[in-house]
Amino acid sequence: MSISTPQNPRLAACLILIATIFMAATTLLAKALGTETLGPALHPMQVSFGRFFFAFIAISSAVAVLRFKLQRPLWRLHLGRTSCGWLGITLMFAAVAHIPLADATAITFLNPVFAMLLAIPLLKESVGPWRWAAAGIAFIGAMILLRPTPDSFQPAALLALAAAMVIGLELIFIKKLSGRERPLQVLWFNNALGMTIASLAVLPVWQMPTLEQWGALAALGTLMACAQACFVNGMARGDASFVAPFSYATLIFATLYDFVGFGQIPDRVTVLGACVILTGAAVLAWREGRRRPELQDAA
Repeated sequence: MSISTPQNPRLAACLILIATIFMAATTLLAKALGTETLGPALHPMQVSFGRFFFAFIAISSAVAVLRFKLQRPLWRLHLGRTSCGWLGITLMFAAVAHIPLADATAITFLNPVFAMLLAIPLLKESVGPWRWAAAGIAFIGAMILLRPTPDSFQPAALLALAAAMVIGLELIFIKKLSGRERPLQVLWFNNALGMTIASLAVLPVWQMPTLEQWGALAALGTLMACAQACFVNGMARGDASFVAPFSYATLIFATLYDFVGFGQIPDRVTVLGACVILTGAAVLAWREGRRRPELQDAA
């Protein structure tokens, strides 16, 4: 069954921008929890648990208030998507505890590039020269941000790179789910399964959070639920090639939050690497926008 949503490009752009504000805030909270800002540093899997647990509570409340009826889900797609999402977000939370938010956020913008590469064997898609060029540009930016010299190499940046790879795989599952279930149902099952996985994974590393850390975990999960809701509804109301570039604003807000919260100012390498990655991602988004009408005409 295909689910259609009325198109509204302006509303879609606004929803994506709001989602970026929330998303960047979650990485700031994850950094505070993963360092000693609010007490003894929490393990990334414990931060990930808080993200899914409180997001599940927030989305379940919305389901109850709206009296939304859940339908039979596509379990295999949901499980694949959520497993990748949990691992990707956990790796991201581990990365932001050690490197600037701007670096980690910029590196994760490689996820559509990895999704493109994974679509070749998994979805049997063909990749033309423009898409390969976009991937090449983005990877050059990633190498700049990794600072691959003995004096400046950031090992923790590899965690962000791994997060981008896993989230790229998650995008494959999201693509398969797209249009088959309503957004609120997708969010509910994503967070229900994510909470289950995170609850089991956190047991070996659990430590009792401080009162401030509980508050930050609750805020992180709630903000993530809001970001997901805005992003999913934004993507449903506008063409992907139009709304995708607005998601790059996450980098702006992450940089701002890092400066306000931790006094971190991006250096020239960060700015250069981020600009190169965003250029590659923008070229890929532009090419996808040109390619979609061509495929529709061919059909």
